[in-house]
Amino acid sequence: MPSFLSLKCKPFFILLLTVLSVLTVRAQESDGSRLRISLLTCSPGQELYATFGHSALRVIDSNAVNDLVYNYGTFDFNDPNFYSKFIRGKLMYYLNVDQYQEFVFGYAMENRSVTEQVLELTAAEKQKLRLALNENLKEENKFYLYDFFLDNCTTRLRDLIENNKTPKPIFLPVMDTKTTFRNAIHLYLDSNKQDWSKLGIDLLLGAPCDAVMTVRQQAFLPDNLMNSLDIIPNINLVKEKSIVSPKIPTEETENLITPMTCSLALLIFFVLLTLLSYKFKIWATILNGFDFLLFISTGLLGCLFIFMMLGTDHSMTKQNYNILWAVPFNLIAAFFVHSKRRRAVLYFLCNAILQVCLLALWVLLPQELNAALIPISLLLFLRSADIYVQGRKKRTNSYA
Repeated sequence: MPSFLSLKCKPFFILLLTVLSVLTVRAQESDGSRLRISLLTCSPGQELYATFGHSALRVIDSNAVNDLVYNYGTFDFNDPNFYSKFIRGKLMYYLNVDQYQEFVFGYAMENRSVTEQVLELTAAEKQKLRLALNENLKEENKFYLYDFFLDNCTTRLRDLIENNKTPKPIFLPVMDTKTTFRNAIHLYLDSNKQDWSKLGIDLLLGAPCDAVMTVRQQAFLPDNLMNSLDIIPNINLVKEKSIVSPKIPTEETENLITPMTCSLALLIFFVLLTLLSYKFKIWATILNGFDFLLFISTGLLGCLFIFMMLGTDHSMTKQNYNILWAVPFNLIAAFFVHSKRRRAVLYFLCNAILQVCLLALWVLLPQELNAALIPISLLLFLRSADIYVQGRKKRTNSYA
C-alpha cells in the first residue's frame, strides 16, 4: 500500500518541485529571458557503460514553468538491429528531453552524484542556445552517429556552448598535454577496478586510441568538460556550481581474480603440462588438445580484430597490433599442432620468432598493449617453439 501511494503521488511531487525551482529562477534572473541554463555532470557508475560519467544540459524556463534536461546520450535498445549496429559502429544516438527531477532521481538511485554548473550567459545567448537545442530536437535533426571519443553526449554540449557564447570560449588543458585517449579512459577503469573491462577495451581499440588528445578533445569526458568550464580564460562562464545530488560513499572490494593472475596461471599450467609431456605419452596427448584450444582461440580473436578493423565504422578499432599475438592464421594452425608436415613445422617456427620480436619491442609499438597479454605472448612462444622442435624430431625419425 505505501508503495502504491508513493507511485501515485510521484507526478504531483515532481510538478511541485518543478514549480518551486522555476519560481526561484524567476526571482533570481534579471536579464529578461526568464531562462537558466546549466551543465549537469553525472559521476561514473559501476556498470561499464556508466564508467566514464555523463553530461546533459538543464534549461529552466520560468515563463513556460518547466524544468527540462536535454540529453544526447539516448539510444533505442528495442531497435531490432541494435546489436548488429552497435558492433559495426552504426548505432544512432539521439537528443531526448527529460524532466529534471526524474533525471536526477534516476542517478540518485544508482548512487551517482550530479553536479550543476549554472552558465553565465546573456539573455540573447540563452535564447540562442535554447533555440539550437530545440532545433536539434526536431525529428530530422535529433539523430547522430555516436562516436565515444569524437562525437558523444559530452562533446555535443561542448560544441553547443562554444557556438553560442561570445566571445567563443578557449579551453585550457585539464589533463597532461601528452595524455592519450587510452591513458584517459584507463584512469577511470583503474579507479573503478574494472580490470576485465580494461582488458576487453585494450583488445578491441587499436593504435588510433594511443593518439595524444588535443586540449579540445580532452572534453570528450564529462569530468573534463566540467573542470574545463571552471578555468576558461578571460570569461567567467560558470555563475555558480553545486552538487545537486550527492553520492553516498560505499566500501570497495578488491578483485583478486585479475587478467594478469589468470594469464600467469595459464602460462604456469602449460609449462607444467609441457614438462610432463616429455616423460609421459598420455600427457603429450592431453597437451595436444590444449594446444588446439590455445591456437584456435587466438586465431578466432585475430579474426575478430580483422573484422573490427575492416568491417566496422569504429574509428578507434583500426590498426590493431594485437594481431601480432592473436594471429588469424592460428585458426588453421590449430589443426596441425601434432603434425610433422614441413609447412606446419615452419609455421610454428615463424610464430615463435614473431612472439620473440613482439616481446622485445613491446614498449616500442605505436599501440599500448595490455600488460596481462605478456604472459600470453610468452606462452605462444613457448608452445610454438616446442611444437616446432617436436615436429622436427618426428620428421627426422620418419626419415631414419
